[in-house]
Amino acid sequence: MILITGGLGFIGLHTARALLDMGEDLVLTQYRVHREPDFIKDALGKRAFVEQLDVTDADRLMEIGKRYEIDKIVHLAVPGVNALGPAEDFRVNMLGLINILEAARTWEVKRLGLASSIAVYTGVNPGPFYEDMPLRPVGTNPTETYKKTFEIIGSHYAQRTGLEVVMLRIAGIYGPLYHSMANLPSRLVHAAVKGQEPDFRGADVFEEDATDMCYVKDCGRGVAMVMRAESLPNRVYNIGAGRATSNRELVAAIKRVIEDAPIQLKAGRNPGARENAYCDLTRTRRDVGYEPQYTIETAIEDYVGWLRAGNEQ
Repeated sequence: MILITGGLGFIGLHTARALLDMGEDLVLTQYRVHREPDFIKDALGKRAFVEQLDVTDADRLMEIGKRYEIDKIVHLAVPGVNALGPAEDFRVNMLGLINILEAARTWEVKRLGLASSIAVYTGVNPGPFYEDMPLRPVGTNPTETYKKTFEIIGSHYAQRTGLEVVMLRIAGIYGPLYHSMANLPSRLVHAAVKGQEPDFRGADVFEEDATDMCYVKDCGRGVAMVMRAESLPNRVYNIGAGRATSNRELVAAIKRVIEDAPIQLKAGRNPGARENAYCDLTRTRRDVGYEPQYTIETAIEDYVGWLRAGNEQ
């Protein structure tokens, strides 16, 4: 049985669906937000069990371990970016990490997957981004800071204890159930479906700027494949689209489905934009067979269909 912290979150729910489809039984933790989309309801209480958990509560975490035979953990739970003050953000992230590491060690799980991010490649220029390339020893934003820290502490803990800890470097993710509207693909799709002008949040958005835009269903399947692999020769894996998608391509994909979408981007490219800013998938493809199934066109079509079906997020 696999424990997914943040299992009712954005990436957590899609990872859960992928693992269920692969035959796994699950424990999904939730903290404040409880969501039961139709694509997971059939499994709840049968093969997927929901437990309330604040990851900083070690006693509660250990109680869950007594109720279920957990042999793998995917740690996806994370505070919202800038949702907490600096000190509380540090406490929740780091205490939660230590509690998960200790639970994994105590339960003698086969594998612990820690969610990392493409943000660890901040300052690396140009791409593509490979798992073994040197990273800058600085943190310019919360995601970059904590994900780098998770990787270092997780790796050290694995060496000290013999625990198998795997870092999942997840690219920019968009799609059904994304709620913060922080990333551009989700904001543009939501606006287009509603027939509204997009919110660029006061920034210039250039047509030729490009980054790794990964559809959440591909992301969930990628995480699931790493967690289910019989053996892993490496301890860090990129999970993304494996290519840089330009904003121009994104808008074209949206207008392919919603022809009158009122989206206008600035021509050209931001002078400060990085070249080839995407996660290389060579290692993930070779070791676990992961290959994205969605193109930007099929992903946007699926996403628009989800929203038009009456789903708010």
